[in-house]
Amino acid sequence: MKIYSWNIFFRNGKLERAFKFIKELDYDVLCLQEVPEEFLDKLRKLPVHIAFAPDVDRIYPERIERNFLVILSRHPIVAHSAFALEVPFQPLRTRLFAKAMRPIYWSRVRNRHGFFADIQIEELPTPVRVFCLHLTLAHPEARRREFEIAMREYDATLPTIVCGDFNILDTPLVAPFNWLLGGRVSDALRYQRERAQFEERIARLGLANPLNGKRTHLISGQLDHILISQNLSIESAHVVSERIGSDHYPIHVEIDIEMPYLAEKLETESLQQKVVRM
Repeated sequence: MKIYSWNIFFRNGKLERAFKFIKELDYDVLCLQEVPEEFLDKLRKLPVHIAFAPDVDRIYPERIERNFLVILSRHPIVAHSAFALEVPFQPLRTRLFAKAMRPIYWSRVRNRHGFFADIQIEELPTPVRVFCLHLTLAHPEARRREFEIAMREYDATLPTIVCGDFNILDTPLVAPFNWLLGGRVSDALRYQRERAQFEERIARLGLANPLNGKRTHLISGQLDHILISQNLSIESAHVVSERIGSDHYPIHVEIDIEMPYLAEKLETESLQQKVVRM
């Protein structure tokens, strides 16, 4: 089963090429973030199952631009649900910084969400729950709160895949944004702390991050993630080398959906045979 995730960048200047890439991509499930409304209209015409939810509304003086989170699937989507994410409080330094960045399309935002879809894979007895997230570009505590909001929908009994741009700023070049965007000075100086705490949290949830340590962004480290629950078997993981107009690289994880369930079935049958012999 081939899983992809990609933040296509809301100001992508190569959307025709991006659409061609998506149309020709060999995937089972594809999660997209920062999808412009007009691009969503094109995606809805593809011969695949689709679910979507608001990502964020970008508020400019003359207009509002809505971006979407999208899940495309070759398999039936049997349910989906969105959940609201808060817009973090912005201290004065953050508001001034955002204002200074308006020439490169920074703006006020509202209507932020994450969402998940339950996807029925023929070989599995239960649906696979796939999350599509775009955590805030703010500071570690704000991202931690958002991740915990998303994980309220996590069901450890279901095979689970968590995709998205988590915006963990854990390299020296981008770490100062942790303070500029509302965090503490220590969030900028001890920039590796957020990554360590995040990895501890996903391990406690029984998830794995097979792309840990890979660079998925033009100037940063691993912003983009595909987390896999322990009842799924990871075969491979890689970062696609072409960004296609985005500042993020598409990422890919391939999983074997049959192995864990085959092992569980064999174990159950073996136990049943022992009971019969007794």
